[in-house]
Amino acid sequence: MAEQVALRLPELTTTLVRSPRLPVYVQQLQAWLETEQARREQFYEEMSEEHKMEFINGEVVVHSPVRSCHNIVGQNLLYLLGAYVRKHQLGYIGYEKILITLSRNDYEPDLCYFTPAKSQHFTPTQTKFPAPDFVVEILSPGMEATDRGLKFEDYALHGVGEYWIIDPEQEFVEQYILKDETYALRVKAMTGVVESQAVAGFVIPVRALFDEAEQFAALQTLLERE
Repeated sequence: MAEQVALRLPELTTTLVRSPRLPVYVQQLQAWLETEQARREQFYEEMSEEHKMEFINGEVVVHSPVRSCHNIVGQNLLYLLGAYVRKHQLGYIGYEKILITLSRNDYEPDLCYFTPAKSQHFTPTQTKFPAPDFVVEILSPGMEATDRGLKFEDYALHGVGEYWIIDPEQEFVEQYILKDETYALRVKAMTGVVESQAVAGFVIPVRALFDEAEQFAALQTLLERE
């Protein structure tokens, strides 16, 4: 049985399990995690509403101001998704300064959505939130590798069912759906429509993310839809 379990572990973990130095490695890792947790508690004490900050692998990441195109895309999607979710009472939308606390890291995604099953337990003074059901990250210089790498893996690990990556400069959206503990690309498009799996019935033109007239028309359609 132990051998069968080991075969399912990543190669590096398997090597460590078979090493006589395993107890030493465990002690070193535990010490590292305790030190990291102390830094994390300090991060919670020092974070502020004035700055967008994340705690990633033991380090505090302070974000630069976003570009105009980034802000436009974020607002367009917020208005569309927010109006639809509120109209149909489908849950809770988090935007920009909402802190998502996962097992090791803390993120402030550009936009995220929680089903009523999760959001019904939220309180007015709450500052830390669990893994959402749907996350959107809008690419910016310096953070694309994190959005496509560490966050991509971390969101999947914590059961975020749907993940959108939006490029505000090249004007395309990528939609990923969680399957077998990893993300599978469902849509990558500059035109056409994108339909959310996490938010039932939420279907919008891709161009509505980038074009003000398209966004306004899509908003009217969503509000008129029964």
